[in-house]
Amino acid sequence: MTTSPSLTQDELKALVGQAALRYIVPGEIVGVGTGSTVNKFIDALATVKDQVRGAVSSSVASTERLRAIGIPVFDANEVEQLGVYIDGADEIDGQGHMVKGGGAALTREKIVAALARQFVCIADASKLVDTLGRYPLPVEVIPMASAHIVRRFAALGGTAALRLQAGQPLVTDNGQHILDVTGLSITDPLALESEINQWPGVVTVGIFARQKASVCLLGTAQGVRILTY
Repeated sequence: MTTSPSLTQDELKALVGQAALRYIVPGEIVGVGTGSTVNKFIDALATVKDQVRGAVSSSVASTERLRAIGIPVFDANEVEQLGVYIDGADEIDGQGHMVKGGGAALTREKIVAALARQFVCIADASKLVDTLGRYPLPVEVIPMASAHIVRRFAALGGTAALRLQAGQPLVTDNGQHILDVTGLSITDPLALESEINQWPGVVTVGIFARQKASVCLLGTAQGVRILTY
């Protein structure tokens, strides 16, 4: 596929959203993530909605969007396994490890990813990095633990700040808060994910190393680049 180098980031997102349709198995339930790139995938999914039995969604926003185009949405507890989970990333490295949670849906995203045999990441080329950590690392936390977790990150050299919305702490779909951590260079994503997940009060850290991508569809000026891990 050859494209114009003048494509906008929005157009690149639409390219990879369309390309992700090839990973859907007709008649199966598909896992659907959250965010602006996934919204392009949902738009593309509308054109083949009769081929899918339904979806498991990682956020209220995606659920509403899927239902609006006539795709049934199942609760994760109703599904034993998904063939594929399709979602974006804030960052992805050369091994398929990701930082996710810019849309505050990281916990549900990780749950749906764990149900899927294959994780297909859809992203534009700006999300591909050598080392994770340039993008702030989201961590969903129980509010009473926030100050303690901020201090734990400071001991690692990171600066954690409570994510705000309209001047108030953002509340996730799970009723919790988000800390965004800067100043980390995540050279061993699996080890750091495992460590942070053990801290009392952490619901989920936005490092996806255990549930890493199997495939990344990367939108570039030259078209969709397929990376496999």
